[in-house]
Amino acid sequence: MNYLSQSWLIDRRHALKALGSFISLPLLECMVPLRAAAAEKITATPRRSAFIYLANGVHSLNYQITTSGKDYKFSRSLMPLEKHRQVITPISGLHHPGSLSHHHNCISVWLTGGKLGPSDKNTISVDQKMAEVTAQHTRYPSLEVAITQESLAWTADGVRLPAMRRCSEIFSSMFEEPKGGIAAQRRALRRKGSVLDDNLAEVRRLEKKMGTQDKGRMDQYLTSVREAEIRTRRADAWLDTPLPAISEADRKRTNRDIADTKAGDYFRTVYDLMVLAFQTDMTRVATFSLGGEGQAIAIPEIGITESRHQLSHHGGDLGYMEKLTNYDTFAIEQFSYFLTRLAETHDLNGKSLLGSTMSLFGSGMSYGHSHGNANLPLVLAGGSDLGLKHGQHLDFNKMSPGFQGYALDPEGALTTAHYQLCSRPANTDAHMSNLLLLMAQRMGVETDQFGDSNKVITL
Repeated sequence: MNYLSQSWLIDRRHALKALGSFISLPLLECMVPLRAAAAEKITATPRRSAFIYLANGVHSLNYQITTSGKDYKFSRSLMPLEKHRQVITPISGLHHPGSLSHHHNCISVWLTGGKLGPSDKNTISVDQKMAEVTAQHTRYPSLEVAITQESLAWTADGVRLPAMRRCSEIFSSMFEEPKGGIAAQRRALRRKGSVLDDNLAEVRRLEKKMGTQDKGRMDQYLTSVREAEIRTRRADAWLDTPLPAISEADRKRTNRDIADTKAGDYFRTVYDLMVLAFQTDMTRVATFSLGGEGQAIAIPEIGITESRHQLSHHGGDLGYMEKLTNYDTFAIEQFSYFLTRLAETHDLNGKSLLGSTMSLFGSGMSYGHSHGNANLPLVLAGGSDLGLKHGQHLDFNKMSPGFQGYALDPEGALTTAHYQLCSRPANTDAHMSNLLLLMAQRMGVETDQFGDSNKVITL
């Protein structure tokens, strides 16, 4: 029976049953008791998080904010966020100890706080730790998008989750009915599940004949198979739940493909898809990589034909430094658009999505020319309904007694000291994992430790 087509309301504890497993339905208007619906709005607001990654750090001389506290002045690159001052917190001085001196691999531990040595295995990323809590409520545990290279998300077994790229593919995966109807889709999913089971049985037989190194590789393969199996079963369980209705305006805005030569249009469309996914409660966790360290795209629409990696190795060339600043500002403008869209989009309870959505924008590198992985550029936004208080520049550099101040004059002799700050942390106790721990706790993850955290940030 399709309960959602009936005129009566359903119990919020109603669960879908498939393949011997249970899964909760998302929060729907038809789950609110009649009297309660008439008397008051929904109070249990879903908690959401989004993570946006900018490769190769920033041009720090034009990005760094030098004043701390509530009366800080926006830097040139961060100026597009000035209108959001009351709902954002720029953060300086954090770092991942495990990524220092590991240069381009920093993207791998940006959300994990793991180590990057040759024998180290990555750990779970904070978005997936959050998804462990939120997945029971949503059709998809999380959304992973990357314009180039790979996603930011890692499983508990240290396996990176695949990323989607094309906007039409992302839209279709969430909002299009399966081809051939539900029955055909269910048959296909169960065939896939059967193949996975057969695959596992064969692997178990082979494992007995393998050496240690092969068993390690096989463990990673098995993790991928298990992830695929879990997602297959989830997809089967959700087939009987109707997809949300999407307005024609939202469909036109998001169900399309955009050429790389229109980077701004692409970034904004992905942000629109993330807003739509949160609004319809398809997922509550999303990651978006604007490109990997070696492959972030050019932006010809603003006169940048070089790759971001090329610009980051500017060698002091004033033209390249100006273009890198323009690239930084452009990416931050698109992030500002995302915050605006979250602010103007309402949840079922009538509140702005921005209040229930934490969004972290930043990089695992500070200064690309010398591959500095300290003093990471980070901006935390939203989440006021989750208890976050914004409106200040949180500067962990200035909390260090040995900090000598910022030297940002590109012609000054002291500029070298600033670049050193981008490579060696002034405050060795200021771990980025402390921030990730704060976000995890505000999402309902019951833990007092994440990655290499040594305390939780107060905000």
